[in-house]
Amino acid sequence: MRRGRAWAGARAGVVAGTGMMLACLGLAGVTGALTPALGSLSRNLGTALATETPLAPEAEGPPTRITLGPGGRDVRLWGDLNDGAAERLRRLLDANPGVTRLHLTSDGGLVDEGAAIGELVAERGLSTYVPDYCVSACTLAFVRGRERIILADSRLGFHAPYEPGAFGAMIPVDASEERGRYLAAGLEPAFVDQALATPSRDIWIPDADRLRAAGAVTRVVDPGALPDSTLDDDDSLGGARAAALRAVDLLAAFAAHRPGVLDGIAARYREGYRQGRSESDGLDLLRAGAADAMRAAFAGADDATVAALGRLVLDALGLGGGEAACRAIGQDGDLLTASEALPDGRGAARMRVLLDRALAGPAGPAAVARPPAHALDCAGLRGHLAGLLARGDTLHLREALLGRAARRLEASALPGEP
Repeated sequence: MRRGRAWAGARAGVVAGTGMMLACLGLAGVTGALTPALGSLSRNLGTALATETPLAPEAEGPPTRITLGPGGRDVRLWGDLNDGAAERLRRLLDANPGVTRLHLTSDGGLVDEGAAIGELVAERGLSTYVPDYCVSACTLAFVRGRERIILADSRLGFHAPYEPGAFGAMIPVDASEERGRYLAAGLEPAFVDQALATPSRDIWIPDADRLRAAGAVTRVVDPGALPDSTLDDDDSLGGARAAALRAVDLLAAFAAHRPGVLDGIAARYREGYRQGRSESDGLDLLRAGAADAMRAAFAGADDATVAALGRLVLDALGLGGGEAACRAIGQDGDLLTASEALPDGRGAARMRVLLDRALAGPAGPAAVARPPAHALDCAGLRGHLAGLLARGDTLHLREALLGRAARRLEASALPGEP
């Protein structure tokens, strides 16, 4: 943590500058898993810290981003806790008395600012929520919440405070002020001891069970419980596009070949975020948009590409993922789920090759309906698809994979076909 104190004639602040120090250290000393659950919209703390540019001790990043969420009940705070962040938050709260919850996504900053934000949180009776990560000085704000909420894969990071010295040195300082703040917030003394015994160049990231047992967290929720915070740092179309690509890797094929399709998916996701939809709703929207775009892309593909797609889907259906997975893949035409069913990323790699082939050709229809509903069980679906592939029946294979409209599109190009 970096405190707001003078150093070498400049306002320095003892930092929770984990972004700076871990970038230099290659995340040395970090404990606990940093990667969020597969398919999540959440950011990866390890990536966020490791990609941050090291700064001189007295330098600061851009101003903390503090915005009012939809409905006037949530405030979203994102970025380093630098000078003036608490005062800006106070002004926003004064102007919006209906706010009840503060979302925090920060890799640290000035201890004085973290403590001042915590005072505001306590004074206004706000709940605090960490959708992704809250590290170092940010935790001083989080623990003052009336209710302290995280997701199962959120990350809270703790370490001892320091003052920056010459040439990037981290000078240990007395941690009694931070200890008093954590204890006053009701945290278990042994937990506080371990947090502040963690060297300044390291970071301790306890799991959710330990956080709850210590009183640092009061509730762990799923991604459908609260408004999405994924675009708190950047709710532009570019920010939504980046979130879509994080959530669904295969959309990168559309970024390369048909960026307008990706922009349409991103714009719909951004609108849901601005309306206050949850992260799980946003992820469902992105996945549905990706699945629809994939069916439309393959509707214009050549026979060889459609046959290769059929073999991939048949492989996915043969993995015994249960009737629900079979229905999604074989009856709903969910090619995204099919690509994810094969282990070790093999399905995604194969699907990306096929998508590149399909998207390199002429554009098909803007949208393709799902395949027709039928009563086949999983075994029946596999048998039906295997038979079409064995016979080389491309017209009915298109219908089975992509819907009747795709079959009509192919048939219209063949003389004499009804």
